[in-house]
Amino acid sequence: MVFAESLGLVAGALVTCSMIPQLTRVFKMKSAHEISILFTTLLLLGMLCWLVYGIYLELLPVILWNAIGAVLVTLLMYLKLKYGR
Repeated sequence: MVFAESLGLVAGALVTCSMIPQLTRVFKMKSAHEISILFTTLLLLGMLCWLVYGIYLELLPVILWNAIGAVLVTLLMYLKLKYGR
C-alpha cells in the first residue's frame, strides 16, 4: 500500500504542477484569451468531483492534489475572466 500511495502522490504532484507554467504565462503576458472557459470550467468540475471521491474513500493523494489543483484552476478561471477579453 505504501508504493501505491507514493505513486499517487508523485502522479498528483506532476499533474497539478502542470498548471504552473500556464498560470505563469498568463500572469506575465496579462492575456488569457487563448484559454477556453469551457475547458477551465470542465476541469474545475472534474477536480471537484475527484476531491469528493477522494474524501469519500479517504484517499490522501486524491484529496491533496485535487484540492490544490482546484485552487489553481480557480485562479486560472479568474485570470481568464480578467484577461480573457
